[in-house]
Amino acid sequence: MRILVVGAGAVGGYFGARLAEAGRDVTFLVRPKHAERMKQAGIRIVSPYGDLTVHPNVATSDQICEQYDMVLVAVKSYGLTDAMNDFSDAIGPDTMIFPALNGMRHIDVLVSRFGKPAVIGGVCKVATELDNESRIRQLAGFQSLAFGELDGERTPRIERLDDALSGAGFDTVISDHIVSDMWQKWVQLSSLGVVRAFSAAISER
Repeated sequence: MRILVVGAGAVGGYFGARLAEAGRDVTFLVRPKHAERMKQAGIRIVSPYGDLTVHPNVATSDQICEQYDMVLVAVKSYGLTDAMNDFSDAIGPDTMIFPALNGMRHIDVLVSRFGKPAVIGGVCKVATELDNESRIRQLAGFQSLAFGELDGERTPRIERLDDALSGAGFDTVISDHIVSDMWQKWVQLSSLGVVRAFSAAISER
C-alpha cells in the first residue's frame, strides 16, 4: 500500500516515521523548506520504546504526480484547506483519506471536496511534541490509530488498511463505530479544556 503522510509534525511525523521504519511505502508531503531539512536531518523520535531516526521519502506538492492508496492527513484544522490543495493530485478513485485531526468538522470539509466514498473516520491517540531540536518527543506510552468506514461497514479496503498499518510499532484498531469514537474523543478533549480553563481562572484569583 502506497501511503502519503500530509504533515510531518508531532503526530504525522511520529506515525509516518514508525511506518517507514517498519518498511512501509511512505512518502511525506511537506513544504519546500521543510523538505530540505528533512532530507538532511531525517525525522528523529525520542521515545520510551526506543529512539530512532529515519530518512523517509519526501515530496512537495508540485512533485505529486501519482495517486496513493491512503493519505494520512495530520495537519492542524486551520491548515486543512491548504493541505487539501496540496494533496489533491494524490487522490484517485480508490484512495482512502484518513484524517488524524481532532473534532468533527474536518469530515464534512473533506467529503465536500473529495466525496464521501474517499473519506474514512480516524482517531489517533498519542502524546507527542516537537522539542527545541525539532525532534518528536513521545511523552507517554500509549500510541494507536483507530479507523473505520463512516457508515460502520467492515469493508475489504479497511481490512487491507489494517494489514498495511499493523506491526509498525503502534496499535491499530478497526472500529465499526468510528464516528462515535471520534465524538467521544472530541467530548473528552473539550471537557478537559474546560476544566483546565476553570482551574487557571481559579488560580489567578
